[in-house]
Formats: sequence, structure tokens, C-alpha cells
Amino acid sequence: LGKRLDERGLTDYREVQVEIGVVEKAEGSARVRLGKTEVLVGIKIEIGEPFADVPNKGVLTVNAELVPLASPTFESGPPDENSIELARVVDRGIRESEAIDLEKLCIEPRKKVFIVFVDVYVLNYDGNLIDASALAALAALLNTKMFNYEVKEGEVKIKPGYKPLPIRNYPVAVTFAKINDKLVVDPWLEEEQVMEARITMTFEKDEKICALQKGGNGYFTIQQILEAAQVARQKAAELRKLVVKK
Repeated sequence: LGKRLDERGLTDYREVQVEIGVVEKAEGSARVRLGKTEVLVGIKIEIGEPFADVPNKGVLTVNAELVPLASPTFESGPPDENSIELARVVDRGIRESEAIDLEKLCIEPRKKVFIVFVDVYVLNYDGNLIDASALAALAALLNTKMFNYEVKEGEVKIKPGYKPLPIRNYPVAVTFAKINDKLVVDPWLEEEQVMEARITMTFEKDEKICALQKGGNGYFTIQQILEAAQVARQKAAELRKLVVKK
């Protein structure tokens, strides 16, 4: 009792490994292994136009690709609902925690801003893509280098040297699966296949919840959600220490 098929306790994560700077051509990158689940995140920065309703803010865009070699269940082609959900949950954590100071990415209001592309590639799928992807995204953003620039006569001139992306929050996602009315942290593939429901909580650095995502057809009681939040808060802090070096 209290043990899982892979011998973990109910609130134990699989082994987590984080590598940064793994893609030479990207402005920032990180690879996270969560047990056998493996995710790569690359960051690209381009100059473009802001959205009309926020003319003085840079743009964040998150995409996720479930590469067919990562799992027999992934197919090539346009994004399916799983990759769309994965991108959306990672995006929401970064956006709602205001992890990137988007106002500092404005070059010229209404005309030119930096666009930050966060691309998530799933290399091997063995359960719990959300937590691995969110952690890899945070690690990649923290080691992203932006080029220096100056604006002369309305033109952006690139200058030598780099500066870090303006990061001011550290969102971390923690996912639970509900199996036989018990909640388990970091479900692996076999648990995901039998779970009734899953819930993901994303925590900011000050331990506030900034995003919630529910999946599956089952339900969670209020008590289960409150208990999960207590465990998740502690787990988020542990995961954050792996990527945020004081």
C-alpha cells in the first residue's frame, strides 16, 4: 500500500535531469529528462510587430511538437489536441506568472518588438509531458541570450554582445493523476493509461498558483485539490531549485 508499480511513493517524482545550452543555434535551450520522458526546448528571438491591444509589449509564442519517434502513438502532421494542450499549459504558466517582462522587449511602441518563440520538442514519451516541458521551458528561458541593439533613424542596428532575457518569475508545473481515488505525483505512461483524471498546478516563485489544468473524464473533490496543492507547492520548490541557481 502506498507504493506504485515502479516502486515510487505516491508523492515521489522520477529522477529529474536538466541540461542547458544543448542547441547551438538557439538563443536558449534546455533538455529535461523525467525518468524516461525526455523533452527539448529551444528559444528563438526575432523582431516583429506587437499586438494592437498591447503595443508596448513583446510577444510570447509557445509551440509543442510530439515527434513521431518519441512514441508509437504520435503521428506526423498538424498539431493534435495533445500538443495543443501541452503548448497551452506551458504558455499559460509563463504568461500568467509574468515570467518574462514583456514591456522590456519593446523596441518601438506600435512598430517593433522582440518576439520570443518557445518551441517544445518531445523526444521520448513515458508520461507527464507537462511537468517536463514546463521545467525545460523555464531552464531554457533562464539561459537565453538576447542580442544588443540600438535604434537609429527608425532602423534597428544589432550591436556586439548579448544580454539575458528579462526574467522576473519562475513558474513550475506539478501534475497529479487520480487512480483508484488516490492521487499520484508525476504519472508515468502506464499510470496515465489507467488514470481517471489528471490535474496540473503551476506555481510562481512566491508559491502562488498561477495556472490550473484538468484532464481526463474523472473528477477531483475539493479536499483532493487542497491536499494536492499542499504537496505540489513543496514539489514545485524542489524542482525550481534544479534550474534557478541562486
